[in-house]
Amino acid sequence: MPKKLPAAVCELLDRPVLAHVATLMRDGSPQVTPVWVDTDGEYVYINTAQGRTKARNLKKDALVALSIADVKNGTRNDLQIRGRVVEVTTQGADEHIDKLSMKYSGRAYAGWLAGAGRGKTSEVRIKIKILPEHLVGAAANIS
Repeated sequence: MPKKLPAAVCELLDRPVLAHVATLMRDGSPQVTPVWVDTDGEYVYINTAQGRTKARNLKKDALVALSIADVKNGTRNDLQIRGRVVEVTTQGADEHIDKLSMKYSGRAYAGWLAGAGRGKTSEVRIKIKILPEHLVGAAANIS
C-alpha cells in the first residue's frame, strides 16, 4: 500500500523541475535520462515512448532512481527517489504527455515537438507509474 508523499515533495514535483531517471542496462551499468515528472501525491509518474532505452530497461528490471534538483533553490531543495515501477500502460499516456507538456512548455505535446524542430511522430507513448520506496533530500527535510 503506497503512503502519501510529504507535502514538500509534492510541491516540488508539481513545479516544472527536471528529473533524471536512472535505469539499469542489460549489463548492469546505469543509464540516465532527463525526464518530465508528475505525482498524484502517492506515486510518481514519467512518460516515454515505446522502444526507448529506459522503457526497454524497465521491462527487465523495475528498479528505478530519480534525482531532482530545484534550480531556483539549488541543493537547498533537492530530492532523490528510489523505487520500483508498478505499472506501465498506454492508457491515458497521450493525455499524460500533453499534461506534462503544458506544465513544462505551456503548449500541447504536438506543439512542443514542432517548436523543438521534431515535427509529428508516430511514437506510442507509455505512462510509467513509480512507487517511491525511499526518499532522501532537503526537499522533504528527510534523509
